[in-house]
Amino acid sequence: MDLLPRIALKMQALFRAAALAARKPGMHPAGLLSLALLPAVHEVSCADELQELRDDSYGHQWVLVTRDESRGIRTWARLEEGKRVRSWKIDAILNASLEAIARAHTDVAAMPRWYWETQEARMLKKVSRTEFYYYMRFNAPLGLPDRDGIFHAVIDPYNARRGSMVLRVNAVPDYLPESPRLVRVLSQDFVVKLTPLGKNKTRFEAEGYVDPGGVAPAWTVNFVQRRVPYLIMVSMIRQLQRQDGGSPDNDFQYTEAAP
Repeated sequence: MDLLPRIALKMQALFRAAALAARKPGMHPAGLLSLALLPAVHEVSCADELQELRDDSYGHQWVLVTRDESRGIRTWARLEEGKRVRSWKIDAILNASLEAIARAHTDVAAMPRWYWETQEARMLKKVSRTEFYYYMRFNAPLGLPDRDGIFHAVIDPYNARRGSMVLRVNAVPDYLPESPRLVRVLSQDFVVKLTPLGKNKTRFEAEGYVDPGGVAPAWTVNFVQRRVPYLIMVSMIRQLQRQDGGSPDNDFQYTEAAP
């Protein structure tokens, strides 16, 4: 039997087992399912890794992961030398203004509404209208300990000469003491470039690397993170469509006059 049909049958059996477990006292179906899914997830991940190894042209080049023509989103992944987790890249054309997209990325209090598996987000320090530090806490999958992280963000505002706005974010794991119940994110380093293409149309380019820390095997991290950039983009688009105005203190500088 081919790999994918075999995995599909295995997944169906696991979901049936979880449903039966819900009827038994003392057995939590979510816990059972998270443990039972590991072999199937591993099989999918191994198949993906083998496919990449079979194609010598991949090497450490970008590999297309998602192409969503209806939303104008493409994502890629690659394994860089010396890193255990894949880097990611996004290129999208969004029907929103540069300022609206930028505000979504600086409205820290609103991040739990759209950013992937975010429980909590709060501003720690506003250095200036183009620099700040913030805290985030994330749900972790497969029964692993939840994560938290502290991040430093710097905005290079748009001007006519530069032609785009750039947001640079880097993890600063030692900024606050670690919580004994959480695992500190070691790296969440990325750059977002926003280029206006006309009224309410912006090119969104981003590239980054996330290492969630802890002892989770690299294949599990790569499997989970493979789709995360795309899921974040879809959720961000929905947040932009809400047009809720955002937090009143979200007054960062996204544009400036050309020098």
